[in-house]
Formats: sequence, structure tokens, C-alpha cells
Amino acid sequence: MFVIIAGGGRTGAQLARSLLSENHIVHVIEYRKEVLARIHKELPTEVIYPGNPLDTQILEQVGIKEANVFAATTTSDAENLCLCYLVRERYKVKRTIARVNNPRDAWLFDKKFKVDVAVNQADILSRLIEEEMSMGDMMTLLKLKRGKYALVEEKIPSGARAVGAAIKDLNLPTNCVVAAIIRKGEVIVPRGVTTLEVEDEILAITDNDGAKQLASILGVSN
Repeated sequence: MFVIIAGGGRTGAQLARSLLSENHIVHVIEYRKEVLARIHKELPTEVIYPGNPLDTQILEQVGIKEANVFAATTTSDAENLCLCYLVRERYKVKRTIARVNNPRDAWLFDKKFKVDVAVNQADILSRLIEEEMSMGDMMTLLKLKRGKYALVEEKIPSGARAVGAAIKDLNLPTNCVVAAIIRKGEVIVPRGVTTLEVEDEILAITDNDGAKQLASILGVSN
């Protein structure tokens, strides 16, 4: 996948490092001298392109016509909106992602401005806090299908209603599948007749509502 990132600040640089570690092709556009000096120490020189991302000559120089994804991560919401609109309308980039700096501007980041995905950090933190509070000790290991599903982990405590119960008798949520059980360091492929023990680590794939129900099923009875 070929990704162009506009903005080499902390967010853009971290995104670039993550994508490069997954062997994607990444080009980063940045014009601020102090930021350029820093990211040259953090990223391979060949992925860094000095210049203003709003300059179409710079965009074409970095390969915008071949890009699969464009990520606007500058510190200006106006610039991020303009960039997404420009690259979709002029260069037909298939996927655009924009950083939302001011939560009050979030309503602008939609299809009208050619933004496919808006990353609002305040909203993400709020959702994470709400999710963590609702699921107790359950951990989210991996998000799937753009966050609709997740791989979650829950350790069964002493006194839990699920101890000694077979998986088939747990009345699991409809959108929930127990994928594996880790017991004393060994991975067990679960069957319907598999019974659960104290300290079992349950790995399950489920949606958000299912995760809440699963946490209740595997938790301690009140």
C-alpha cells in the first residue's frame, strides 16, 4: 500500500513509523524546518519530502497520482479539509484520512469535504474511557472491521459464575465466538463441552454489546 502523509509532526511521524514497520510505502510532506530536522532523525531520509502539501507540484512530486491513501495530519483543520478535498477531486485518491485538531470542527469532516475517515482524538479517548469502564477487567487486544468487532481477553476470577461450566451452557451473545483458552501457559482450542477453570484466559471475538455481555457472564456473581 502506498500512503502519503501531509504533516510530519508527532502524529504524522508516528503514523509513518507504524506503516513502514508493516512494509508499506510511505512519503511524508513537511515544510517546517524544526520538524524536518527532527524527523530526519526518526525516519529514513528517502521518505521525507520538504515542501507545502497544498502545493500541487509537491503533491505530484511525491506521487499523489499513484497513492492508495492520503492522510492529512497537519495541525490546521482548515488545511486538512482542503487537502482531502483537493486530492480526491483533482487526483482521485481512493481513500482520505484527516486529523481533527479542534473537536468543535469535527462536524465538518464528512463526505462533502471528501473525508473518508476523521480521527478525532478527543472522541477516541472518550470512547476508550467509556468502553474500559463498561467492560471492567476485560482487555481489548485488537479492533477488527473498522472497530465493529474486537478480539478481547478476560481472565476468569475465583468465584466467577462460569467456573466449571461448559462453553455450550454459557448462553453466549449471538455475535460472540470463543476463539481460544489459555490455561497455565498452554493454548486450548475450545469445544462446546470444554469446561472453564479459575485463571483461564478467554480470547473471544465479539462486537461491543457482546463484549459487555461476555464480561458479565465471565465475571463474579454479585
